Amino acid sequence: MTWHITEDAAAFRAAADDHLAADPARNTVLLTLSEGARRRPLASARYGWWTEADGRVTGAFLFTLPHEPALGPMPPDAARALVHVLPDAREVTSVRGEEETAAAFAQELAAQTGRRWTTTRRMRLYRLGALTPPDPAPHGRMRTATAEDIPFAVAWMEAFARDIGETDDEVDHAPHVEARVADRRLHFWETDDGPVSMASVSRIVAGQARVSPVYTPPEARGRGYAGAVTSAVSRAVLDAGARQVLLFTDLANPTSNALYQRLGYRPVTDHVGLTFA
Repeated sequence: MTWHITEDAAAFRAAADDHLAADPARNTVLLTLSEGARRRPLASARYGWWTEADGRVTGAFLFTLPHEPALGPMPPDAARALVHVLPDAREVTSVRGEEETAAAFAQELAAQTGRRWTTTRRMRLYRLGALTPPDPAPHGRMRTATAEDIPFAVAWMEAFARDIGETDDEVDHAPHVEARVADRRLHFWETDDGPVSMASVSRIVAGQARVSPVYTPPEARGRGYAGAVTSAVSRAVLDAGARQVLLFTDLANPTSNALYQRLGYRPVTDHVGLTFA
């Protein structure tokens, strides 16, 4: 039983694809991020897969510096072993994954370094069942973003990041927005006054796609726009061939959790974000 670590996204997917595709919902973060990296390589990225004694892959992770490692579902022993082989593990400031997996990693890191850790975020992964659009729908319509929208969309991406506590001013959101616009994956709910809400969706990989982010500026909230744009984007990606449509919510936000369930999304599993002192 051992970890294999590479900086090559294509090599990672070649080795781990069968494992990831066997449960694409629980591996959605690794699938979507590594798919993007195959098209546009990420700087300082590391990918890994865990093999059992018989050669089966039973776990995987992705770590893009300076961000937190994203751990896919894996045996607890694999999470603990990762602390000992992951370069820069002792400098990790946070980790994300399903609760049992993230906790196993954190406990081992704490045992090796004495660093304390706390749970700073709880998230729930949802999968779309039967789509139930808002009825009545709010005034407006969905519109696909164009190149002229990029500066506007970047500003909203930055606002979304601040809302969820990702306040790193050095992060450049423009390349991500540009890629989504080029692929026609970024959409607005628009009224006669212009865009009032925004939603994007990942590329379809292994039959799954994930809606992220969904953002409505404060002055337009409470009018049903987020539900409308999420519903429209979900319908569009289903029509494009996705077998599973997924999204994450912050469990500290009961409004969004209730909204997505009204649209037909159902819980799959919970994730945590753990931060080290």
